[in-house]
Amino acid sequence: MSRALSDDPAAPDYGWCREAVQRVSRTFALTVEVLEEPMSRHICLGYLLCRVADTIEDASHIETDRQADLLYTYDAALDPDDPTTIEEFRTAVEPWLPPQGERNADWEVVTEAPTIVATFDDLPADVRKAVRPPVHEMVDGMAMFLERYADEGGLRIRDREELEEYCYYAAGTVGTLITNLLARSNTDERRVRTMRNTAEEFGLLLQLVNVSKDVYDDYSEENNVYLPAEWLEAEGVPQEAVVDPEHRDGSARVVSRTADLARSCLDEAQTYLEAMPLRQGNTLSAWLVPYVLAVGTLRELDERPEDALTDTGVKVSRQEVFAVLEAASSASRDTVAEFREIVARTPFHRAGDVE
Repeated sequence: MSRALSDDPAAPDYGWCREAVQRVSRTFALTVEVLEEPMSRHICLGYLLCRVADTIEDASHIETDRQADLLYTYDAALDPDDPTTIEEFRTAVEPWLPPQGERNADWEVVTEAPTIVATFDDLPADVRKAVRPPVHEMVDGMAMFLERYADEGGLRIRDREELEEYCYYAAGTVGTLITNLLARSNTDERRVRTMRNTAEEFGLLLQLVNVSKDVYDDYSEENNVYLPAEWLEAEGVPQEAVVDPEHRDGSARVVSRTADLARSCLDEAQTYLEAMPLRQGNTLSAWLVPYVLAVGTLRELDERPEDALTDTGVKVSRQEVFAVLEAASSASRDTVAEFREIVARTPFHRAGDVE
């Protein structure tokens, strides 16, 4: 029986939480693996809190207004000043959980939300204070977007401004979460100020890359279209036909335009990496790897934007991922620009090691 279905309150279980990250996101698990304690634990729990909300937001089998209600309940349960408990959220979401034998890793995370929250509540008070505000902002933003498009049955982004607004809630808030954790104590004020000025762009870069490369899956699996209607209309593409073969060329041009928007965040995201303090278990490689892989994905999108509109998809190769991981372990702030330059030009495993 799931721990979350027990009559007793869930107990902290960091081992389960760490394994859960491995199951739901191999990419983010790489970040957790190369962080050291205590940062690894803090980021792992912060990520899982966000993942619960993200799974509810993406659940196309739940009516939109009900999705928003569930998110508001979850948000209230994370607020220590609100009487709502995480067990109340777990009870509210029960009717929407897939049968136990058919439950994927994402839904196991939702099922075990009480375990995640109990483990999070076991963290030091200053860590919880750093994590809660950006998670609240993310959850509240997701619920707002669901309500905005309740009559559509899925998100339909209208223009660039709304795309950037959505990406801020989905990922810019994560940049703030990371920064809050790193800026808790004894950090150079200039470094913190630089991070706070660029944290949003670091998150936006990663989310805009996802928006650009995942068009097919977002539409076919979740009924969401993040490519702005305004841009699609300029190419003569109805938003509901974004992945139709007859509109492939026009949609591909919008994919490229969205990738260009992501590319505009690269400089500030690089500045963010170069400014972050390497202490409290934080490592440069933990954040350099997703940054470099985003650069590589933009390179692949530049070559084959049409693949984002089919089940072929766009991604860097396993060989490149492994090569980046190995080289990033010995990277320094002085080599971030060099990593970026190499990967923007060619797959990293074909270019040799960074000197």
